Amino acid sequence: MGWRRLALGLLLWLAASCGAAQSLESALSPGPVIRGHAKSEDQCASCHVRFDRAAQDGRCLECHKDVGGDLRARTGLHGRLKPQPCRACHTDHKGRDMQIAPLDRKGFDHRQTDWPLRHAHARVVDCVTCHAAGKRWREAPQDCAACHRKDDVHQGALGSRCADCHTENRWPEARFDHGSTRFALAGRHADAKCKDCHRAGQAYADAPQVCIGCHREDDQRKGHKGRYGERCDSCHDAKAWRPARFDHDADTRYALRGKHRAVKCDSCHAGPLYRDKPGTDCVACHRADDTHKGSLGTECASCHQEAGWKTVGRFDHDRSRFPLLGKHGDAQCKSCHKSAAYREVPSTCIGCHRADDKHRATLGEACASCHGERSWKIPRFDHAVTRYALRGAHLKAECKACHADATHYRDTPADCLSCHRKDDRHESQLDSRCESCHGETRWRDARFDHGRARFALVGAHLKVECKSCHASPRYRDAARECIGCHRKDDRHEARLGVKCESCHNARAWPLVRFDHGRDGRWPLDGAHARAKCADCHRESAPAGAAIAAVGRDCIACHRRDDAHEGAFGARCETCHGTSDWRTVRTRRPAASAPKPGDRP
Repeated sequence: MGWRRLALGLLLWLAASCGAAQSLESALSPGPVIRGHAKSEDQCASCHVRFDRAAQDGRCLECHKDVGGDLRARTGLHGRLKPQPCRACHTDHKGRDMQIAPLDRKGFDHRQTDWPLRHAHARVVDCVTCHAAGKRWREAPQDCAACHRKDDVHQGALGSRCADCHTENRWPEARFDHGSTRFALAGRHADAKCKDCHRAGQAYADAPQVCIGCHREDDQRKGHKGRYGERCDSCHDAKAWRPARFDHDADTRYALRGKHRAVKCDSCHAGPLYRDKPGTDCVACHRADDTHKGSLGTECASCHQEAGWKTVGRFDHDRSRFPLLGKHGDAQCKSCHKSAAYREVPSTCIGCHRADDKHRATLGEACASCHGERSWKIPRFDHAVTRYALRGAHLKAECKACHADATHYRDTPADCLSCHRKDDRHESQLDSRCESCHGETRWRDARFDHGRARFALVGAHLKVECKSCHASPRYRDAARECIGCHRKDDRHEARLGVKCESCHNARAWPLVRFDHGRDGRWPLDGAHARAKCADCHRESAPAGAAIAAVGRDCIACHRRDDAHEGAFGARCETCHGTSDWRTVRTRRPAASAPKPGDRP
């Protein structure tokens, strides 16, 4: 082998020195080069440096600049391999069709390239899926779209940087960071599908960034129908389209309270939001609810409140012409206000209480004179202002006790008997002036002054109970004569008549004050003074007479004592004296003047 090398070297030297080197080198070529090197086959210096094999790699890299770039940058397959001469893997001069860069497709480690296979890429078994036939391995495109163009539903609208969204694990799994765009996804937007905003055939970059671009259908369903403009974010946010988050209190001059918070926007905003500004006064929206038909003006808030239009509870009736007092404060509006024309309601009691007027207008319309606001049925009438002031037990009596008919209060008689006829035990005998005896404190406590009657009570009569003389309540039936009450006390058995007062007096019945000499024209002396009245007055007095007729001569009483049997006449006193009948005078007394009544 040594002589061969020596001969080859000699030939080369001769070729170089003689100018015939080209033809000589061609003659000494070990074989045809590959098709890619065929154009330089006769120019050995394109690949070889005389007597410097190490410099040959430089000549390779002069043509294969891309490999040279990989080596310098330590990228790609060549940049990652252990440094070695090019001829260690690639040899030439073995024919036009020789594969000087053989590749073990099954055992090739793709991690030695700039495109390590991961996930779904690692499961690809056929290299031609990515590496097109007739092209160098390194010419395989590294952009996703080159292989996934058929999978690009965006149709190139988003460019070729598929990896910004899609992963190697599975093409449909997009991991695009929307926050890196001009429209970061937040709230419900993060859950939305791409197609919800990015319509088919539309470039993603051209997707609208205003809410109405995607939510126009929601604007129609919501009922806004474009009336509120396209600034949906003024009310709606990304958390949820509903409910709206528009702060009417802070963002407008009309804070929503009570039921206003629950009403739909178009209840007040009937026209375009930025063209037709709704009024802030109640009647602007509630004109149809104004049952007063404008008669109370437009200050609806004076009565109605946001809690409910029909909930009327803050109207200050005290500021009106009719302050509400007592039970009026509990009454419902409709009790007095029969229609919505509130100012037409009368302010007089009878205007509302005509049905309650049991007097049927007989007492006029000044109901407040008796009835108060606390209760219609509890009157406060001052009876003292009438012709009949109430006192004593009358103050406790119910109206109906005297006023049987509510329509004739003024016709009620003022005399006691009209109400107390059932209490009149005298059976109208004592006329109707009951107050002469009875008081207002208690009917049974009579205070009659007997001194004003026809029979004044004096002496022992003052202590006597009424029933002792008045056997029945028909008081005037009581006799005024003493005998009427003292018949049982009449020991004379009516022989001395009925004028008991002639002898007896009111201090005490036994005290007799009759003077027989003065009152009876017959002075009693001697034994006569000791005689009982019945000894002389033996007969009952006839009607109308004080006593029965009694003779004034002695024989009238002493006939049975007349032992002479009338033989000496009737002038007994001629012999007998008054001291003792049995004592007889034998001497005739001197003649005396005749007594009254003596017979001549």
